[in-house]
Amino acid sequence: MSENHKLDTKIEKHGVTPKPQDTRGPEELYDILIATIKKYHPSGDVSQIEKAYKMARTAHGDQRRKSGEPYIIHPLHTAIILAELELDKETIIAGLLHDVLEDTYVTKERMIEEFGVEVTELVDGVTKLTKLNYDSDKVEEQAENLRKMFLAMAKDIRVILIKLADRLHNMRTLQFMKPEKQKEKARETMDIYSPIANRLGISKIKIELDDLALRYLEPEKYQELVDKVHERLEHREEFIASLIEEVSGHIENAGIKATIDGRVKHYFSIYKKMINQHKTFDQIYDVFAVRIIVDSVMECYGALGVIHEKYTPVPGRFKDYIAMPKPNMYQSLHTTLIGPNGMPFEIQIRTYEMHRTAEYGIAAHWKYKENISGDGNNEEQKLSWLRQILEWQRDMSDNKEFLNLLKDDLNLFSENVYCFTPNGDVKNLPTGSTPIDFAYSIHSAVGNRMVGARVNGKMVNIDYKLQNGDRIEIITSQNSRGPSMDWLKIVKSTQAKNKINQWFKQLSKEDNIIKGKELLEKYCKTKSVSLPDLIKPEFIEKVMLKYGFKDWNTLLATIGHGGLKEGQIVNKLIEEYDKVNKKVVTDQSVIENIEEANKNKPSKTSFKSGIVVEGMDDVAVRFSKCCSPLPGDEIIGFVTRGRGVSIHRTDCVNIMNLPDIDRARLIEATWAKKENEENEKYLAEIIIYSENRIGILADVSKIFTEKDIDITSLNCRISKTGTASISVSFQIQGVDELSKLIDKIKQIDSIIDIERTTG
Repeated sequence: MSENHKLDTKIEKHGVTPKPQDTRGPEELYDILIATIKKYHPSGDVSQIEKAYKMARTAHGDQRRKSGEPYIIHPLHTAIILAELELDKETIIAGLLHDVLEDTYVTKERMIEEFGVEVTELVDGVTKLTKLNYDSDKVEEQAENLRKMFLAMAKDIRVILIKLADRLHNMRTLQFMKPEKQKEKARETMDIYSPIANRLGISKIKIELDDLALRYLEPEKYQELVDKVHERLEHREEFIASLIEEVSGHIENAGIKATIDGRVKHYFSIYKKMINQHKTFDQIYDVFAVRIIVDSVMECYGALGVIHEKYTPVPGRFKDYIAMPKPNMYQSLHTTLIGPNGMPFEIQIRTYEMHRTAEYGIAAHWKYKENISGDGNNEEQKLSWLRQILEWQRDMSDNKEFLNLLKDDLNLFSENVYCFTPNGDVKNLPTGSTPIDFAYSIHSAVGNRMVGARVNGKMVNIDYKLQNGDRIEIITSQNSRGPSMDWLKIVKSTQAKNKINQWFKQLSKEDNIIKGKELLEKYCKTKSVSLPDLIKPEFIEKVMLKYGFKDWNTLLATIGHGGLKEGQIVNKLIEEYDKVNKKVVTDQSVIENIEEANKNKPSKTSFKSGIVVEGMDDVAVRFSKCCSPLPGDEIIGFVTRGRGVSIHRTDCVNIMNLPDIDRARLIEATWAKKENEENEKYLAEIIIYSENRIGILADVSKIFTEKDIDITSLNCRISKTGTASISVSFQIQGVDELSKLIDKIKQIDSIIDIERTTG
């Protein structure tokens, strides 16, 4: 990969502004197709591809597209798009032939004879999808069409990949269609094909589909956006180029080999942010992003550290999609920083493999690609969720059957629930959503006036869990008293929770203020805390700043209606109180004590804790809870204000991120050699990452029991991607015993990784 190790300061400009008609002929396009295939399949036999091209060209004959160009141009472009995704030869052959069965004299029998069953089934699958009409006003017909779409995807995902390539080229040439047809195809693309491309992680196609659809759905806004982006780029191109060069210099000086470039975010992404955040274009600052691509995950975090050291990060704008990938396998580090001129800009950091997955999605992991090295079984696991979508063994003409099959837990969109309104519109909600979530997804007024719901024609409870394919009818009443506080415990979607909270904020703010005060007082009494001592202007101001409130009454009202826990607020007030009221020890006095002790060169002092501290005598020593050092760890001491010396591991995050002013407090510390250490134990904490399955906690606990290790606490949480994070605190003798324990736990089925806490 040495040829990729370069610092590239080019600026990638996204956009799909109208291009003149492609005048390249069939032979030239065919040569481009073969050259594209040769890039990733240099030794491949292309005789079957040439045979498919000749059949398609002969079969389409004198057929012409709306643009007037020979029809063969379209399947050639479709095949080129598939080759750019580096797909297998069978898919490219099917791309060349995808319109042959529908529009020419060639039969399925003939195609099987010439190219085999696999290619023919791919072509047949695309042909069936082409006949579907997604703009139907009839619920049953729309549901039937969606059912066929899922069937095609379940049978072979390559059918959808060919259809996406077919749709992309059709969208590129949509200017030759009538205006009403342009809008129809653009809406269909936005509602169906772009989301599918996104779900499969193929941003290379999704981005262009989005921009093309926006161009025809909102032509005036699209053109205005294009003009403004180009205008801003012209004014800032010099700044952008210098910024990329500056970032490149920092990365290169850190000894990290990388490809670095800049890109302008695609138009639909900017448009969506303007709509969702109610902002004008001038209020969108992160139109431009820098992308850093490196070899390894370790270098990703290394580059992040370099960047955060050189630029000020914007709080709350860091996302780690490497540790927690998106459902479509996307991985990257995203961080927003303040540039040299005070303007925010975004940086994305990923490996070459992650970049490939981001661009090509599921196509980047296709097992049947030839000459791919690596573990084939591992790639197959990544696709198993697609290959087991549905089992279709019944009559395909029954629409009710589709609705039942769509409810199957193995369907493609298992992270979300797709339900229908009475008019046939599709609503996408989180798994576990209820009719209340559905009502608020339509409109806040519908949710606030909801008194009941029918699912598939039958009345259901408001806590009914929606299933894929359900048809929901919300029953409303003008006499409704509005949502209940209990609804907050039932709803799943953030949108519904926010709208319910807004209702209660507006309805009874005064009552909630009183209730919030009562809850604070009650909590303080149970904890034997004096609330009047905590309710001081300087403490209140810090709490409001932390939780984003402008006045104390609004914060109290939020506690009253359940938006915040009273314990959170009291603990923060206590924290601020302790900062002011604890014994004051100045930095200078601590530093002077250390310097004086070093001048006198006292001998190393050993404490009962088993720690030897350089230059300190008669000082309390305690182990830091943030990193839980163990005998055998490399350690360091930190002189605290009034609490002696705290011992940390040298890789503790808190020690590594110490401000310069506090680094003078660091002092050498080592483990003392003590007799009879066998009975002395220390607190340790690890985090176990595993696949979520029944019995995983029991298996982990069994290991601790077998090794006679006492667990002091155990917590588990499940991420949206289904990964379990199990935090375990326990007593242990040292690093050697810990290593043996970790090795044993790693042998448990489903374990992904184990790490110690570092702060």
